[in-house]
Amino acid sequence: MHAKVNTCAVIGLEGAVVEVEVDISPGLPAFTIVGLPDTAVQEARERVRAAIRNSGCEFPMRRITVNLAPADLKKEGPAYDLPIAVGVLLSSGQVPSEPASSLFLGELSLDGHLRHTNGVLPMVALARQQRFATVFVPAASAREAALVEGIDVVPLNSLAELVAHLRGEHLLAPYQRSSDPLAPAEPNYDGVDLSHIRGQEHAKRALEVATAGGHNLLLTGPPGSGKTLLARSIPSVLPPLSPEESLEVTKIYSVTGLLPSDTPLIVQRPFRSPHYTISHAGLVGGGRWPHPGEITLSHRGVLFLDELPEFGHSVLEVLRQPMEDKVVTISRAQGTLTFPANFMLAAAMNPCPCGYHGDPQKACTCTPSMVTRYQKRISGPLLDRIDMFVEVPRVEYEKLVEPPAAEGSEAVRKRVKEAREVQRRRFQGMGMACNADMGPQEVWRFCPLTEGTRGLLQAAMRQLGLSARAFHRVLKLARTIADLAGSDGIGVVHLAEALQYRPRETTG
Repeated sequence: MHAKVNTCAVIGLEGAVVEVEVDISPGLPAFTIVGLPDTAVQEARERVRAAIRNSGCEFPMRRITVNLAPADLKKEGPAYDLPIAVGVLLSSGQVPSEPASSLFLGELSLDGHLRHTNGVLPMVALARQQRFATVFVPAASAREAALVEGIDVVPLNSLAELVAHLRGEHLLAPYQRSSDPLAPAEPNYDGVDLSHIRGQEHAKRALEVATAGGHNLLLTGPPGSGKTLLARSIPSVLPPLSPEESLEVTKIYSVTGLLPSDTPLIVQRPFRSPHYTISHAGLVGGGRWPHPGEITLSHRGVLFLDELPEFGHSVLEVLRQPMEDKVVTISRAQGTLTFPANFMLAAAMNPCPCGYHGDPQKACTCTPSMVTRYQKRISGPLLDRIDMFVEVPRVEYEKLVEPPAAEGSEAVRKRVKEAREVQRRRFQGMGMACNADMGPQEVWRFCPLTEGTRGLLQAAMRQLGLSARAFHRVLKLARTIADLAGSDGIGVVHLAEALQYRPRETTG
């Protein structure tokens, strides 16, 4: 007897409908799965056999063939366990035929219970697009699946529950959503607060400007001056994700298996801080069948690279294209996948190998050639994509022992949220979220120059040797500073502050 059950695969970050066809025919007992299954799918044979027996059903001792169609689409992961089990039960006549408008997802344990499955959000979103009426998911994944409205989500604890439901013995009710599952929630910040940092007022101001416009930032200073602490305080001043951004980020973390089981919707912007020993594939994404890397996990958030020159040269150079295009495209023989990569880069580095080049109190032990060679580890094209260069000098004793600063992250975050709201209204319907997303066309539209700012910028271009890219980045930065000041136009004072964040000397 032949049976068909619908399920879903995840390709990149998007879902694809898969038909699970099961045929039971006379012959020696065998259980064969075809249709480009990976090892986890092949091992479903043992999980399905044990789960069916331990759920009070009979596993047919005949020739079973399972086809996962389309056959040319790679199938990976354990989410095919439940649809294969349902197909076997349908084909053997142990449950009545299920309507074709249902879709099944879930990994089975040997006793028939269902485990949380990665990638539920994009799969349920596809089910709604394909006009499926009902989707059956593990109970642990129901809250995540319920983020997609317009489709009934039925939570399952075990295969036995599903069998009783299909037989009409005990019908299961759909998951009851909250009134608004995407209602914005205020994130809970429990990390470094700006009030914990003594001194470095100019660096704190730079963090405020960078987070308000999503600008890339490089902190440079001697060891122990507070560069890493400043960078780790960035999440405390970032505005929360919008509902649309939350769904984007949640989909990424769902597919990669990093979504906490008790957090169906991510509301706090990601902050990723990979070690400098990270590989090319770990940062950008990759593998035999590409999976997202750190730059995609930083989407709509911050990618923090501490000890920037210690990263491999080839690893750093792959950042150049994603920083411009806001996406990363990975090509393999099997196909090409595109992942989102709209992140804010925050980096920290010492000025030289010993760390004390330019320090007024401790002498540098590096030769000029060592300093130059160390700084040249970061290429000119990469530096040209950084908006703000901030010096972080050592903190004096008087600053360390003075009382905590009155202004903490909450006050700064309020100003950043107001500036982001101005930008949201400015770019409404244009597919951009902040000033850093602007292209040349938007720069000329939203960053007009007055006579005074034109003269200042012309002098800066000549003295600093700004490239065309740096020219536009200065204007975008000045636009953000004006937004923080509540100004409709860019004034000389806003442009002057933006120019202060450029390096004094051209590099590379």
